[in-house]
Amino acid sequence: MLIGVDVGGTFTDIVFVHPGRKTVESFKVASTSNRLEEAVMTGIRRLVGRTGAVLDRADRLVHGTTVATNALLQGKWARTALVTTAGFRDVIEIARQNRPRIYDLQVQRPQPIISRDLRFEVPERTGYRGSIIMPLDEGRVTDIARVLVESGVESVAVCLLFSFTNPDHEIRVKHILEAKTGLPITVSSEVLPEFREYERTQTVAANAALRPVVGDYLERLDRATAELGLNKTWQIMQSNAGITSSSGAQSQPVRIVLSGPAAGVQGARITGAVAGYPDLITLDMGGTSCDVCLIKDGQAAVTTDGSVAGYPIKVPMVDIHTIGAGGGSIAWIDKGGALRVGPQSAGADPGPVCYGKGGLQPTVTDAHVVLGRLDPLSPVGDLDCLDAEAATAAIRTLIAGPLGMTVEDAAQGIIAVAEANMERAIRVISVARGHDPRRFALLPFGGAGPLHGAGLAFKLGMAAVLVPERAGVLSALGLLHTDLAHDYVHSVVEVAGQIDFDDLNTKWDRLRARGRDDLVRDGIAESDILFEASVDMRYAGQSFELNLETSGAALSPHALDRLIEGFHHRHEQVYGHAGPGEPVEIVNLRLKARGLVGKVEYGRNDGPAEEQPLKGLRRVHFAGLGWMPSEVFERARLPSGHCLKGPAVIESPESTVVVPPEWQGRVDGFGNLILSVRDTHRGSADNE
Repeated sequence: MLIGVDVGGTFTDIVFVHPGRKTVESFKVASTSNRLEEAVMTGIRRLVGRTGAVLDRADRLVHGTTVATNALLQGKWARTALVTTAGFRDVIEIARQNRPRIYDLQVQRPQPIISRDLRFEVPERTGYRGSIIMPLDEGRVTDIARVLVESGVESVAVCLLFSFTNPDHEIRVKHILEAKTGLPITVSSEVLPEFREYERTQTVAANAALRPVVGDYLERLDRATAELGLNKTWQIMQSNAGITSSSGAQSQPVRIVLSGPAAGVQGARITGAVAGYPDLITLDMGGTSCDVCLIKDGQAAVTTDGSVAGYPIKVPMVDIHTIGAGGGSIAWIDKGGALRVGPQSAGADPGPVCYGKGGLQPTVTDAHVVLGRLDPLSPVGDLDCLDAEAATAAIRTLIAGPLGMTVEDAAQGIIAVAEANMERAIRVISVARGHDPRRFALLPFGGAGPLHGAGLAFKLGMAAVLVPERAGVLSALGLLHTDLAHDYVHSVVEVAGQIDFDDLNTKWDRLRARGRDDLVRDGIAESDILFEASVDMRYAGQSFELNLETSGAALSPHALDRLIEGFHHRHEQVYGHAGPGEPVEIVNLRLKARGLVGKVEYGRNDGPAEEQPLKGLRRVHFAGLGWMPSEVFERARLPSGHCLKGPAVIESPESTVVVPPEWQGRVDGFGNLILSVRDTHRGSADNE
């Protein structure tokens, strides 16, 4: 028995899979913003009540959490100190020369994770090749330890110059501080043994600041679930679309800052592969935000140059672009009289006006209720009903009245503005990176995503929309399809013609040994361990690199020649030019150690054959067409092979799909709903 739990800003999703019976149960409960584990407990109790599951028989508990993300977004991290090489205490504040808004005279930079009074310098120096130039001043470290205790520090980050080539000084500092303070100590050579001083310092600082926050949450979660009879420890989703142990997440929480969104991408990737759509653009829309990602040839793009809340987090993470456009995004009128939507969100408490929990400002969800797309008597999650009258009154008073339009037109305007924001986000991860969105299928999921799938696909010229059977809880389901994975890196920075292959392969062997040991410690058999090696390469003198996969267990001169050839081709593809005669550097060796957890199999939860999927007709408002009678279907009763035509609404307990006029849908053999435009002259892609 497998349990997946994904905590979002508005709802917490629970998925229960019994592979032996090949059945799935899923539902949503309202998230509890202050103590997220309470919503998890509520969901698991409801799971037991609905299924009669015996919790001590559960084989896996997998969790996607927003704890680390929220801590960075809200600035609610632990009181943290930094110990660094003398002369480098201000690196994390000086940052880079890059200025995203170069002409903004009032730009607000993120506050430093560690304040200047808690940044300490220690005399020492390691050379760029790893030689010791100046020995570590251990007396100074002891003095710092005393100040740390007196300052009420909760966590310590240690980042010394060139420690990625020789970590001896960092390890010694860690041992002294642990012995003298008893505090959690994070050293850069264990979190990110990679060059670039600013990004390395910022990443280790974020990791140290998050350790008490994430550790406290996971310990509370473990205690609470143990009281319910769950005797398995939680596995946690990482930003790299791999699972780690609870202890791994507590020691390196910086690796779970995109935990939930990565789980959704993994679920979408699996869904697309099974349905025959390896090229996807995913749209994960919940109550607070919207995450988009591009999947090409069945693989999601991964970056090591991501950031959260303006802080660079230089660990591998799925390349996701996030905007503040969720079902709870608030509609408002700016000083110029223009309608805006988000990024402010009503969240789970008080939530949209229609939730009846005290929300006063109209949201995207309220607009859908006013337009008849959501049934007030069949809300998602654990709500009893939606207050359509309150939603209508809020939009009339705060949007329609000031803008001099009807309530319906105001609601359509809210949807249009929200979808324009989402369209721009999709173009950022597709058109801006050389990908034509018309050659991809759109896969919307999350509680609100399927409401917007067809509208966005039409604006982008996409021919197909793939809506998974359990789109509303796809992130929680994706957790159960995910292998354990750990990422490792070693900086080398060598020109290709000067590489010592024996030394380089020895470094790779050490990374493999670490990966094998870590996965065995996680309970993975050696026969279920796979390694994926890659290198970061650049032209000599460049500032940024491209990552290329390698084949084989070692790098030879012939293999290097093929890598260099592939690098020139990739550079041409990405930047529009290449320099085949220019010297090429290998900058970093990278290794992903993957522990296979087995394939999760389950069937559709079809209703009785005699039950009809059509629930009835409902008036739904469509832009430019007005109110139209639309068929309403129950998603679980749609049999494989069923075809339908818009206008229609397909409802499930976790999400709602809108099929506009001139669109059609069919259910494939896996329960996915595939939407396309009936009028072939209006579709402009050719991937169906």
